[in-house]
Order: sequence, then C-alpha cells, then structure tokens
Amino acid sequence: MDGRADRGTIIATALLLLYGLVMVYSASAPFSLRAFGDGAHLFLKQLLAAGVGIAGLVLLAHIDYHRLQALDDILLLGAFLLTVLTLLPLRGLSDGRWLRLAGFALQPTELLKFALIVYVAATIVRKGQRIRSFTEGVLPFLVVLGVIAVVVIAQPDLGMTLILSALTLGLLFLGGAQLKHLALVVLGGLPFVFLAIRLAPYRLARVLSFLDPHAYSTSSGYQIIQSLVAIGSGGIFGRGLGASHAKLFYLPQAYNDFIFAVTAEELGMIGALILIGLFALFAWRSFSVAKHAPDRFGRLLAMGIGFSISLQAFLNLGVALGILPVTGLTLPFISDGGSSLLITLCMVGVLLNISRQGQGG
Repeated sequence: MDGRADRGTIIATALLLLYGLVMVYSASAPFSLRAFGDGAHLFLKQLLAAGVGIAGLVLLAHIDYHRLQALDDILLLGAFLLTVLTLLPLRGLSDGRWLRLAGFALQPTELLKFALIVYVAATIVRKGQRIRSFTEGVLPFLVVLGVIAVVVIAQPDLGMTLILSALTLGLLFLGGAQLKHLALVVLGGLPFVFLAIRLAPYRLARVLSFLDPHAYSTSSGYQIIQSLVAIGSGGIFGRGLGASHAKLFYLPQAYNDFIFAVTAEELGMIGALILIGLFALFAWRSFSVAKHAPDRFGRLLAMGIGFSISLQAFLNLGVALGILPVTGLTLPFISDGGSSLLITLCMVGVLLNISRQGQGG
C-alpha cells in the first residue's frame, strides 16, 4: 500500500467536518444553555466524537480493507445484536434507538449500516455470477434485509430501514443482479412501506403534512413550515453566523435533523450552496475511488460508502427544503450526533484505504 490517499476525499471530509462543528456549536448553543447550563455542552460532545472518529479514520486508512471482507458475517451479526439490545427493557442501558453506557450513547443502526455495506459487498463477490439468479443471488439478501428491517422498524426507525433497503438494492444492481429481479423486489416492497406508514399515526401525519403543511401548521407540519421560514429569511448572504432566530426554540431539532435550515438562515444561499457543493465533491471523489479500486470488493465497498453518505445527505436536505416527508435522518458530518459522525468518519477511513491501493484517478 504505497499509494497516496485520495486528496479530494480528504479535502471534502475535512471541510465538511469543520463546517459541521461550527454549525453544531451555533445551532445547539441555546438548547445547551437551557438544558445543561453550558452553551457549549453539545458542541464539546460532538468535538469528542470527531476526535475519536478521526482516530478511527486514520486507523482504517492504514488497515487493509480486505480484512473486512473476512469478517463481514461477524461484523453484521455483532451490529445486529447491538440493535436488538435497544428493544430490550434494560433499564439505564437501552433507550429506543440508543444504548447508553457511562454517559455515552451509541446508535447501533449507524454501525449496522456500515456492517451491511461490508456484508453485501463481500457476499456479492463470493457469489460471482450466481448473483444473476433470483433464488441463489437476490433472495438470500432479501431474507437478511427482512430480518434487519423488522428490528429497525420496531425501534421505530422507518427512515433508516429505507436507507438500508436502498443500499442493499443499489449494491445488488452494481454487483450484477438483474434489473427485472430488483424491480420486482421494489414493487413487492411498496405494500410493506404503505402499511408501515398507515399503521403508525405519526408517520401518516408526516406524509399528510408534507402534502399540505399549512393544514397541519400547529402539529406535524410545524417543523417543515419553520424550516422553510428559516431558509427563506437567510436570503443570499444570511443573517450572520450565530444570528439565527429559528434555533431560539422556534424550530425543533434545529441542531440535528434541521441543521441545514439554521445553516441557510445564518450563512444564506451562498453558505447553503457551498455545503451542497462539498457533498457533491465528496460523492464525486468516492465514486472516483470506486472506479479505480484494485478489485471488485473494493469497488463495491467504495460505491456503498459513497452512496450511503450521499443518499442520506440528499434525504435530509430534501426534508429541510420541504420536498420530502420528514424522515428523522441526520445530515452526515453536519448534524449533532456522535454515533453518526464517528461511523461516517470510519467509513471515510475505509474509502481512503481503498484509494491508497487503487490505480490513481
């Protein structure tokens, strides 16, 4: 591994991380002050997660990514069992989507997302041409995905379930599965998505408020309206860093799911476009790394990582802009959330390792 890590990926990651830390400090300050008596409380936790994540990034950038291929089953099973623990009545340890220990919180589905990418990529390579068969190729992945989906939806987290499903189908397509098989899977999955929304009143309310937010302005449409107000009030140049009105408890989750709205309000359209441009740069470089990967596993792994981060960013931005229903998904690198930031940086480390072994680009 004498090659150099992809500079574009390093630059995009560094700028996104810096951008995120600045915005978490700004967006979370009012809540941190009210809840903890310290305006920097959530920022310091995010800074700690960034430090650990950078250490993970450096470590994984120097460990041959092929080692993950040999451990794919163990990684997936471990991440899945951690996710199951969130559903058990373990007082003080499990809390819906989180595991809490010694003051720290872990969201196992973030690790599960990474483990699933590794598992699907490694298994596709092992199957070879059998991936073109539905029974031998596609069906086993659907069984694994179905078991995972039952647990993740039970948390409940439909947004992450859709991410995991899209990742699996996307990698299957890139790995050589027949498009007609995947189309049948998507069509067969739509009734389950409909039921998941229809049987959960809060999910149905999110969809209805997305279609007409002003009809639900005092309930499920409130977040969307406040997000659009914040984005619109930023204008071209913004109110200035730290000057957001929305984060003063008008916009729920201002430092998390809707941090893009605060970003657009404070830094304006220019700041928002710069952020979107950084995500576009990251996506371009990750797919370039995949193109020049030394083998099929590296190519699929890099595509999975790039697709995962880019898709989640797209969904979060779509929600903030009112063009998608609320999903509860964070904005990678930017939103407050130690688990998301830690795992995202670790995935970037794997991406850099692939680029070091690649053929340039």
